[in-house]
Amino acid sequence: MRSGEELDGFEGEASSTSMISGASSPYQPTTEPVSQRRGLAGLRCDPDYLRGALGRLKVAQVILALIAFICIETIMACSPCEGLYFFEFVSCSAFVVTGVLLIMFSLNLHMRIPQINWNLTDLVNTGLSTFLFFIASIVLATLNHRAGAEIAAVIFGFLATAAYAVNTFLAVQKWRVSVRQQSTNDYIRARTESRDVDSRPEIQRKKSPTSPLSLNHWQLA
Repeated sequence: MRSGEELDGFEGEASSTSMISGASSPYQPTTEPVSQRRGLAGLRCDPDYLRGALGRLKVAQVILALIAFICIETIMACSPCEGLYFFEFVSCSAFVVTGVLLIMFSLNLHMRIPQINWNLTDLVNTGLSTFLFFIASIVLATLNHRAGAEIAAVIFGFLATAAYAVNTFLAVQKWRVSVRQQSTNDYIRARTESRDVDSRPEIQRKKSPTSPLSLNHWQLA
């Protein structure tokens, strides 16, 4: 029988051997954390955006455009109908486009498509919606027949115009900040690249040595 010291030594050697073999084994246990998916297919809601000014304005715009569209759809008879049709088109288009942008921003889907300038897209949408809602509301107010649905549509049309106007102002400021930040990043990147070129002599332009033939040519001249 082996003594206790021999057994302890054998166990120590076995443990060290197992540690070495485990370190050299290609099948190493991963230590990377498993990403937890939230929502459907990894989608997650951004509560900070919905709590912010732009998120609240987007929700208000969708609600106001939907109510204005519902009010204009309840009108059964009209004469003339051009103003009603124009208001219907504007309210429906604003509801659909703004609703899509709200879903993109609230679920951070715009981060998966960085090729699109989303700040500029939001600015164009809010600017056009402000102008079109304002014109459509004025035309409908001028041509209305004092019906309850028409008056309600005009009121919600002007409310939507105000919401889109405030969003346009905030979108312009956000777009200017993004442009300045992009220009600053480009300037820093250019300075960094120039410093790298100066610090690496192999990249610098090498001076060509003067040949003896050229020296003789200049002496003869």
